[in-house]
Amino acid sequence: MNNSIDKITFKNLLATTTREKEDSYVVNELFSRYPSIQELLDVTEEELLQIKGIGQVKAKQIIAALQLARMNPCPVEQRFTIRSPEDGFEYLKDLQYADREHFVVLGLNTKNEVLFRETVFIGSLNASIAHPREVFKHLIRRSCASAVCAHNHPSGSPQPSQEDIHVTRRLADVGKMVGIELLDSLIIGHEKYTSLKEKGYL
Repeated sequence: MNNSIDKITFKNLLATTTREKEDSYVVNELFSRYPSIQELLDVTEEELLQIKGIGQVKAKQIIAALQLARMNPCPVEQRFTIRSPEDGFEYLKDLQYADREHFVVLGLNTKNEVLFRETVFIGSLNASIAHPREVFKHLIRRSCASAVCAHNHPSGSPQPSQEDIHVTRRLADVGKMVGIELLDSLIIGHEKYTSLKEKGYL
């Protein structure tokens, strides 16, 4: 069974379980926030409750459907592996088209496979907004081994600012304390990127 069929089947399962139409806001929002099947399988009840239209009853229905899907012997799509800064840019290059700064964290397992992608905030990067608590709560909850952070520069230039460097080092220090290594921090520009790891800031 190929990935496109898997997604169609998965969407049908969620729609049936929640008594929603397949093109309803709730179902579309789920697939918008968690575009891969693996990301959906890893979603928590707490995260579901943050979506408009999902209350405790519907959240429990979705979690039950996900538990059924986990027992399904059909293979899900293969996780993306981050082996280099280039891989990170390839996975996150859609950020280059955003008209505002998006700060994103990728949670990785011990094989450097992407477990999830989370947009932590949208707006100008500064230390008070990019608080380690907001970044690491997602990583800790999903028992990640390591992480890659990234944000875009709407100007198109991936040149790091002093604030970029400061935030990156702060996150790396917290990562060492909690045992989740920050592998890299990427700045996404137009068709190019900067790796703060390669620049020696990590």
